[in-house]
Amino acid sequence: MTAEERKELGLVVLDGLSVGDAFGEVFAYGSESVRKRVSSGVIGGPWWWTDDTAMALGIMEILTKTGKVEETSLAWIFSRNYRREPDRGYGRMARMVLDKIAAGEDWREVSSKAFDGGSMGNGAAMRAGPLGAWFADDLERVRSEAWRSARVTHWHPEGMAGAVALAVAVAVAWQTREAPAEKAKELIVEAVLKHTAEGPTRSMIESASRFDPSASPAEAARAFGNGSLVTAPDTLPYVIWSALRSLDDYADALVATVEGGGDCDTNAAMVGSIVVARLGRSAIPSEWLAAREKLPPPA
Repeated sequence: MTAEERKELGLVVLDGLSVGDAFGEVFAYGSESVRKRVSSGVIGGPWWWTDDTAMALGIMEILTKTGKVEETSLAWIFSRNYRREPDRGYGRMARMVLDKIAAGEDWREVSSKAFDGGSMGNGAAMRAGPLGAWFADDLERVRSEAWRSARVTHWHPEGMAGAVALAVAVAVAWQTREAPAEKAKELIVEAVLKHTAEGPTRSMIESASRFDPSASPAEAARAFGNGSLVTAPDTLPYVIWSALRSLDDYADALVATVEGGGDCDTNAAMVGSIVVARLGRSAIPSEWLAAREKLPPPA
């Protein structure tokens, strides 16, 4: 891909991510009834996006400026964006990490000491969609850049594994955009398992990939989590299963994902990233895209 093609695909995935983020935030309360509520007409905007989108914007900024993940610069971008808009729904530990980075502390020290060994939260994965898009033609590069992007705030191996799994899923969804859905699902799972390091996140994704796709989101959530614990092992398996379940229908993918409850905005942001990479921006319902709070101009 050319530099412009990388950027455009990154922006497409950013749209899929941010609409998912905002949709999940709007419909998180009473999530079990989301399908009925959407069928009667979605509420008007703006649908405010959260820290998922704010941090994904940071990923797009560093890639646009340098063409790669430059960790020190990315740490500064994350902390700057947080200080500009601290009320985007950042978690308690994320606030502590970003405040310390903004105060001049070394991101390595701050990230590695969070939770006495680094965060294994889902925050590194929630923002990784544009990165998977940017390097979508090179899975080894996706893996290495996702790992670097994660450790700025999520030093724990499972936090990094979540980012790699999500970014690889996005990349392969794009690579298989012309393949039949069943073949695409097979290739996405194969690549995610190949590139994600051994550990609970990978093991649970492998189990989730074998879970009945005709099961309800609530059943899947009971089987392997839905992000309620806000960790990568508790989130990525559900996200991958839900994305594959509705790989050719962006709207249904978001509705079904939110039906499972849990960390609705983050789950829907990640699922939206994967599905839109395969289907393109036109798969996003136009009224949903219009309702989503406007994004700032590209860096």
